[in-house]
Amino acid sequence: MQPLIDNARTFGQRPEEFAKLAEGQSPQVLFITCSDSRVVPALITGARPGELFELRTAGNIVPPYASVHPTSEAATIEYAVEVLGIRDIVVCGHSHCGAVGALVRGDDLDAVPAVRDWLTNATPRPAGAVEDPTVAEGVQSHVLAQVLRLRSYPCIEKRLAEDQLALHAWYYEVHTGAVRVHRAETDAFEGL
Repeated sequence: MQPLIDNARTFGQRPEEFAKLAEGQSPQVLFITCSDSRVVPALITGARPGELFELRTAGNIVPPYASVHPTSEAATIEYAVEVLGIRDIVVCGHSHCGAVGALVRGDDLDAVPAVRDWLTNATPRPAGAVEDPTVAEGVQSHVLAQVLRLRSYPCIEKRLAEDQLALHAWYYEVHTGAVRVHRAETDAFEGL
């Protein structure tokens, strides 16, 4: 913890670098990814403060849209699209994902009931090789399911119909740093 505290102390000693941020934000991309500490959107994309609007959830899950019982995830997505005018949404899954791995393996999650119940939002259960520690196939199919689920959000459905929004499916390899994007024409994840 101490190195983090030391950095936080010196971080605010460069106010001129951050003064412009007080004027507001106008990111063009909503980046939805996992809460995993090994996945750092600004590091992966090279984004500076104010360039990415981030939504991080366990397993980069986008819950089903429900106007009766809105979620914080739905509120974040709606704000990004309707208020900030986001033009692109990236759903980025990653190798070695504990959440998707648990789903692929069918792990017993009774000891962590909040995690267990959250992961029910990932349905359908991602397919993949149980013995693959990267769970690549499972994560990639899961990312595509989340992109498909985004299409059911009214604000996204509207912007897609107006050709004012694009959805992207990415897969980040923790062990190599490589990023792959889903290409509709080949139905495969390929290098950027």
